[in-house]
Amino acid sequence: MNYFTIHKNSELINERSKPGEGIKYWDKLLLGLSALTYVIIIVLAGLDSGRFQQTADFNWKISISGVILTLTGQIIFLAARSQNKFFSSVVRIQKDRGHFVCDTGIYKIVRHPGYLGMIISLTGLPLITTSAWSIFPTLIAIILLLIRTSLEDKSLINELDGYAEYANKTLYKLIPFLW
Repeated sequence: MNYFTIHKNSELINERSKPGEGIKYWDKLLLGLSALTYVIIIVLAGLDSGRFQQTADFNWKISISGVILTLTGQIIFLAARSQNKFFSSVVRIQKDRGHFVCDTGIYKIVRHPGYLGMIISLTGLPLITTSAWSIFPTLIAIILLLIRTSLEDKSLINELDGYAEYANKTLYKLIPFLW
């Protein structure tokens, strides 16, 4: 899927596959914790809804709503990724690539639409897998994304030219009229 959203930008493909210098130390920690949490979500959901069947059967409409949430989140995520030529897998100011603020498209509405999409997608996972037990690590994964959003926003305000002005125009980090 990565190819279809950025296939015309080899520089961005290189950035996403092997980011340059300046990755934030806290981002490495959060990415590691997030990866572990995602694995726990999948394993726990498999054990709960498959092997041990601890969660009572969900109504099929709940699973369909999970699919809709996940697809909606992925559409938002992919839109953010395709609209921002500096959208990287890690938090870093890409001075080597002439990093500047993306303030068009979905970025006019919220400053971090990629994280919004990821949170919406994650919300759908326990519903798709029909696992109540997977709700707990999913909440942890969402909290980690909220922390990452906040830390990235602070870094961008402090280090990226023009971002503070953008933050004053686009008031919400993730959710319009809320945060």
